Amino acid sequence: QVQLVESGGGLVQAGGSLRLSCVASGRTFSSIAMGWFRQAPGKERDIVAAVSRIGGSTYYSDSVKGRFTISRDNAQNTVYLQMNSLKPEATAVYYCAATPPTLGAAWATFQRAYEYDYWGQGTQVTVSS
Repeated sequence: QVQLVESGGGLVQAGGSLRLSCVASGRTFSSIAMGWFRQAPGKERDIVAAVSRIGGSTYYSDSVKGRFTISRDNAQNTVYLQMNSLKPEATAVYYCAATPPTLGAAWATFQRAYEYDYWGQGTQVTVSS
């Protein structure tokens, strides 16, 4: 089992920045790939960014590429999502997710929700115009 706790959400004006954090416990953190998803009201849960187990590979959705950065600190069991130049359409609940241990290659990233077995409770991000 993996437990995930997100923090860092809040209200920010368009153009501003936020950094989300997700602390994992229960498994060797370096054995699990991580991802950030978001879900706006009435919409599906979509991938935002993903990072491989060893942290060397990342994936970004087209809508956030160049503005968001995902990173992980395996010593602190934490994954981060730095969000810059935020737009109102980024308003959503943001979820941290973890794959099963040792899924795929160490450098693989995963973009589909069904590839993740563990989910945090979510943190609200609201971007005002």
